[in-house]
Amino acid sequence: MPKDRRAPGPAPRAAPGGVDEVDRELVRLLAADGRMPNNALAEAAGIAPSTCLMRVRSLRDRGVIRGFHADVDLGALGQPLQALVAVRIGAHSRDEINRFRTKVPGLPGVLSLFHVSGANDYLLHVSAASPDALREFVLDHLTADPAVAHAETSLIFEHVRGGTTGA
Repeated sequence: MPKDRRAPGPAPRAAPGGVDEVDRELVRLLAADGRMPNNALAEAAGIAPSTCLMRVRSLRDRGVIRGFHADVDLGALGQPLQALVAVRIGAHSRDEINRFRTKVPGLPGVLSLFHVSGANDYLLHVSAASPDALREFVLDHLTADPAVAHAETSLIFEHVRGGTTGA
């Protein structure tokens, strides 16, 4: 059993939402390597493996950890081109917005959909096989949508994944 590296004394208080320092460390470690074995995770966090397993399960049950994901090389899948597409919705009716946000994540090449503030309403992170395929995606799925008033595409030259904040 690893030695507890935390200082003796009263247990640290959990922050709002019930996430304490140990939970934050577990989240930080798993964000860096979601495949870290429980024993290694427990050792790195300075807690017992059984405690580690219980805490990770609790973090998942409470929705703090929503899932584990693969970092995929899109180029190896024939989708080397990435872009952010800013979309402005014309009519801001709840039905149109709900239809759009339900439809878009299922479109081919859509990696993420962000509802944002400012001049645009949504940002789509998309991948495509080529500039022509990207243009066809925008024309066929976005500008052809009656809810979309404007779409502006920015190519991504480099994407570097960040860590979690506050963990």
